[in-house]
Amino acid sequence: MQHKKKLIRITTVPIALAYPLRGQPSYMHTHGFDVLMVSSDGKELNQIQRQEVCPHKVVPMTRKITPFQDLRSLFLLVKLFRKIKPDIVHTETPKAGLLGMIAAWFCRVPSRIHTVAGLPLMVEKGMKLRLLECIEKITYAAAGHVWPNSESLKNFIIKHHFCSPDKLTVVGKGSSNGVDTIRFNRDKLDEKIFEDVKRSVSFDSSFSYLLFVGRMVLDKGIVELVHVFVELQKKYPQLKLILAGQFEKSLDPLPPDIEEAILHHPAIIHISWTNNVEYYMALSQFFVFPSYREGFPNVLLEAAVMKLPVVCSRIAGNVDIIYHKETGLLFETQDESALKLELEWALNNPIEVQRMTEKLYDIVYHTFPRENFWHAMKAEYDKL
Repeated sequence: MQHKKKLIRITTVPIALAYPLRGQPSYMHTHGFDVLMVSSDGKELNQIQRQEVCPHKVVPMTRKITPFQDLRSLFLLVKLFRKIKPDIVHTETPKAGLLGMIAAWFCRVPSRIHTVAGLPLMVEKGMKLRLLECIEKITYAAAGHVWPNSESLKNFIIKHHFCSPDKLTVVGKGSSNGVDTIRFNRDKLDEKIFEDVKRSVSFDSSFSYLLFVGRMVLDKGIVELVHVFVELQKKYPQLKLILAGQFEKSLDPLPPDIEEAILHHPAIIHISWTNNVEYYMALSQFFVFPSYREGFPNVLLEAAVMKLPVVCSRIAGNVDIIYHKETGLLFETQDESALKLELEWALNNPIEVQRMTEKLYDIVYHTFPRENFWHAMKAEYDKL
């Protein structure tokens, strides 16, 4: 009987396993690998255990810079690796990458992979920027393979000399997990759930809905989005804005006036958390994504296969599938006037917007199904 390679898949927090990487550990577990998932504790653990067929181990980790806790986490990972003796350790998210790669290198794990799905340093300056650059370089040095999840992110890593280009591989056509084309399908929505979602936002077909899905933090461009929407809504009173995502006050808090507007502006609807993203996409007219930094955002793939027009910032990741006035609309990050201009153009050019949206759908639907991505990732694992 052929030996099943032991694969440990690590993220800092369980939400990354529950949503962005959903289904991937189980696919590998049923296609020749003995998979163990690792993350810190969190409310998503029950969901992970329900949706994946492989076991999960809690190792406390923090997303902040916490030296003493990080040393303890490193010790626990080393202890775990020595016990399990994995063939592959594959990390994703910054803290899991740093600690997981150092521990795997120390334990001489044969294959050490780190997926780069975004770089917080892209929006930092000064001493914090230099610290984060150092952390990335240490992570990549300890890794045997570095997998940026988009070509544009790969180019950024090469440009800034974070590691040798020989270490870099973009799996398939990019992304971290492809897109679930069965779930994100307008023709397969549950009508009862759809009606419940509509009632939750007091849906009115005479309004046009802009949608954002993501964390309610500064580097997602929420400040600019709220400012632009408030101005646009004065001119176009039929507009509403749905913001679906949680505040992160301890990590990246929004200014008080922006939080106030999100919670109390009559045309802004805030959904703190939802498992029904596809239903909000189905009732919306535009997906607006003004993020300052990304790797290859899953949410753009989801909007694409839901045939939802995309207006997003011109940053790494976004530009891998959004080509200006070909598959969507791009604007320079943090530029409120540019965002307003593109949104107004979209509102006033429905035929052109529809053409772009159909083209984006065709590209994503045929290129990025998650089964395609899983097959490509397994092929990379098999090369090790």
